[in-house]
Amino acid sequence: MKNTYSSLSKAIEDLKDKGYDTDFNLVDDGIESKHLKKTWNAGQIEVEDAFRFEGMTNPGDNSVLYLINTHSGEKGLLVDAYGAYSGQISQEMIQKLKIEH
Repeated sequence: MKNTYSSLSKAIEDLKDKGYDTDFNLVDDGIESKHLKKTWNAGQIEVEDAFRFEGMTNPGDNSVLYLINTHSGEKGLLVDAYGAYSGQISQEMIQKLKIEH
């Protein structure tokens, strides 16, 4: 599925049209959907793909967009503004979100 996108907003719009319609947020041991009022730990998700974006004016303004599939069938997107190592998340989640170059 690897596409290239000119911006984070264009990627989100396109991927939502392709069925990645759940908005996920990072929590200590995994991810959550506030809309669905559900959480999943790292063992209950798979990261299908990831896209990196750099800020236009400051290359230090990095974002990573993750395509997430949960074992319960939800597909969605997780945006991490600083990379997987920025918050207080579990080691298992760090490994899930690790991007291979």
